[in-house]
Amino acid sequence: MVKVVVIGGGWAGCAAALSAAKTGAQVLLLERTDLLLGTGLVGGIFRNNGRYTAAEEAIAMGGGDVFVAMDANAKHKGFSFPGHKHASTYDVTTMEPLVKKILQNYGIEIRTYTRVVDVVKLGKKIQALVVNDGAEIDGDVFIDATGTAGSMGNCLKYGNGCAMCVLRCPAFGPRVSVTAKAEVKEIMGRKADGTFGAMSGSCKLGKDSISKEIRAQLDMEGVVVLPLPEKLQKSSSLGKKACTQYALPEYASNLVLLDTGHVKLMTSFFSIEDLRKVPGLEQARYEDPYAGSVGNSVRYLGMAPCSSSLKVEGVENLFCCGEKSAILVGHTEAIVTGLLAGNNAVA
Repeated sequence: MVKVVVIGGGWAGCAAALSAAKTGAQVLLLERTDLLLGTGLVGGIFRNNGRYTAAEEAIAMGGGDVFVAMDANAKHKGFSFPGHKHASTYDVTTMEPLVKKILQNYGIEIRTYTRVVDVVKLGKKIQALVVNDGAEIDGDVFIDATGTAGSMGNCLKYGNGCAMCVLRCPAFGPRVSVTAKAEVKEIMGRKADGTFGAMSGSCKLGKDSISKEIRAQLDMEGVVVLPLPEKLQKSSSLGKKACTQYALPEYASNLVLLDTGHVKLMTSFFSIEDLRKVPGLEQARYEDPYAGSVGNSVRYLGMAPCSSSLKVEGVENLFCCGEKSAILVGHTEAIVTGLLAGNNAVA
């Protein structure tokens, strides 16, 4: 039986582990924090625009377990907001245990609090991974699902400092790229002005910190659009977003709020003083990132050069998925590339 080791338990890593297990492999999933799903713990949007088709295709091809779980755990289905049609949102507060149970039902071994710090390589093949307690973990094939956000040092260098986001690098240690440790030169994403990286595209507010009226509308419709006074509009921040599909004029002239269990505020950052000038948000506070007044987590710092099969160039037994495989933002993209990487790794 082929042994597949997946590094990173975000949506991409979870999908890769699931796909590999369904293809008949023995699967070990490593996650450096105490929870799976990564940024999916605060994301929540799926099936919007062309992602609907991608989800349906994945289900039809046998990779639907996680999409079925997202649908079953949806807060809202089939609503629209600026630039997006027929969107759904899942409940970010309850999604992780459901996904973990699905993986365990397929016999996947999950190890949390386990951070890869180095690789043991012979020629063009990885022999084993070295983890934070010094142990070595061997495998036949490895899948790098470590993402491109973090570590804290990158946020300090390319952003506005550690935003204290859901990645929690100071607590669990920084993200380590297996691709980089395997001596493969990674690709750095650039913004239009030539600078590296991009900020995550949204913040999360505590539901109890907004007015009852806005909360009621969110509960009923899934979305609230609040027009901003001209003096509070910040079009210059649109170019900082990782999620370029949200870099539309409507997101500068309005505050777009979505219900994901949290209140998802569709902007990379926004001064809390200005936020509290908007009617209904007088007591608003950030849930993620806690430094949402000045910045967010920085992404696109370390993509793996790979083939269309998601095999990393220069290493015979390393695949990648999620943001490691390209400038891809969204749970659907993460899941679909994970399903592909898991299947191909076993093949």
